[in-house]
Amino acid sequence: MGKGFFNVPIAINEPVKTYAPGSPEREEVLQAYKEMWNTKIDVPLYINGKDVSTGNTKTMSAPHDHQHVVGTYHLAEKSHVEEAIATALEARKNWSQLPWEQRAGIFLKAAELIAGPYRAKINAATMIAQSKTIHQAEIDSACELIDFLRFNVQYMTDIYHDQPESTSSAWNRLEYRPLEGFTYAVTPFNFTAIAGNLPSCMAMMGNVVVWKPSDSQIYSAKVIMDVFKEAGVPDGVINVVFGDPAMITDVVMDSPDFSGLHFTGSTFIFKELWKKIGNNIHNYKTYPRIVGETGGKDFIVAHKTANPIQVATAITRGAFEFQGQKCSAASRAYIPSNIWETVKDRVIEDVNSFKMGSPEDMSNFITAVIHEGSFDKLAKYIDGAKADADAEIIVGGNYDKSKGYFIEPTVIVTTNPKYTTMCTELFGPVITIYVYDENNYSETLKLVDGTSEYALTGAILATDRYAIQEATKTLQNCAGNFYINDKPTGAVVGQQPFGGARASGTNDKAGSALNLLRWVSPRMIKETFVTPTDYRYPFLG
Repeated sequence: MGKGFFNVPIAINEPVKTYAPGSPEREEVLQAYKEMWNTKIDVPLYINGKDVSTGNTKTMSAPHDHQHVVGTYHLAEKSHVEEAIATALEARKNWSQLPWEQRAGIFLKAAELIAGPYRAKINAATMIAQSKTIHQAEIDSACELIDFLRFNVQYMTDIYHDQPESTSSAWNRLEYRPLEGFTYAVTPFNFTAIAGNLPSCMAMMGNVVVWKPSDSQIYSAKVIMDVFKEAGVPDGVINVVFGDPAMITDVVMDSPDFSGLHFTGSTFIFKELWKKIGNNIHNYKTYPRIVGETGGKDFIVAHKTANPIQVATAITRGAFEFQGQKCSAASRAYIPSNIWETVKDRVIEDVNSFKMGSPEDMSNFITAVIHEGSFDKLAKYIDGAKADADAEIIVGGNYDKSKGYFIEPTVIVTTNPKYTTMCTELFGPVITIYVYDENNYSETLKLVDGTSEYALTGAILATDRYAIQEATKTLQNCAGNFYINDKPTGAVVGQQPFGGARASGTNDKAGSALNLLRWVSPRMIKETFVTPTDYRYPFLG
């Protein structure tokens, strides 16, 4: 068989389609939306390349029309999770030994399938079951997932290419082995791209995976698995189970072959999983890798020299795109007194211009939050702000779940910089603003740093370069992704590797080689050409 040092296609970011009125992509996705909306699907478990129906099912509905059922999915029992683990370990025997270029070919094909024949379908699925506008679906389920697949292949080859120095007497080589055992991917509802990336990046490096998607993302997860099957992911390499997360996790983490957790979700759950791994540590064959991206209480800070219209746009886009259900969404802002009135007027004007409703109507900027639990939590905080003396709602504040889980984009202004919604992650279309004395910039930066347990994203807007530098230095530990004169959302694979520290996760930077390095266990091989035959060193003479 021929050998070679293979070059993969140079990764480029997938262009974002506009979906402007009259464009072919707009008509294509609307047609897919209508067909899928009017067809009920059945989503089985996927174990060892086979669909597994358990008969124990739950329904899937659209958040913007919660009485409309779009399908059902099957719930796993303990035996199904055990089967997924066993078949993954069996698949590992061949998958871990497959030449890297063969794995690369599979996932490069998956990227092109999403870019082409699956694009409308995966976008429509994300619009229907996660209530994303077409723009939010396009930048997520199409472009970002394509980018993850393309760039991860390039990063994989970069990693393999990184080798130690050798000499004339010995050849040193690093072999980047997959982890011994199986890995566990736990993915969230809010990004189809994250759901696709977490299991695929581990599999790309030669690992086998048990994947548990969020119950609220199963509809588009089915499309992802259809893509992976067509792209040629072998049976047993990625196994998908749905159901009771505690039961599934217990079975996975009780296995001595558990070797890694790739997680995106809540901080509390991640800490609980970390604790469970710690409690089981004596049972494992190896120390499991733990990678997690969790919550955020992401900030916008404006300096007195900032352009107030730019600040207002950063707030309205950063806080309210996808109903604020991004880990990176702006949820607290610090605005200086000298520009506040202009910022306030523009924010109110912008929010009042938003249209809200189904994503099928592409004139809507806002749709529904993901489920009733999220709706009820957000309504409680909004009601609290209405009652509290140190808070005022200046726009929004209404909500209605009669048809869909609709929360109006809401702006709270507080006189208390430690007000509850300045500190608590809400994960919805609510931002709280504290207006500070324009001359208290340095003190305000320290306040920003000390207010939240999280450290995911943040933004500074200013024209004074000294102010920008001061913020960059003072806030260095409270945002893993820091934006200058921009909103704190919208990280692009290959350009802004994503992740935060503190309570926001392990900061292993999805969309970079740093993340992929967590899913390999390097073996150092030294080959000596002339082997010594006498133990005596010269100093003994």
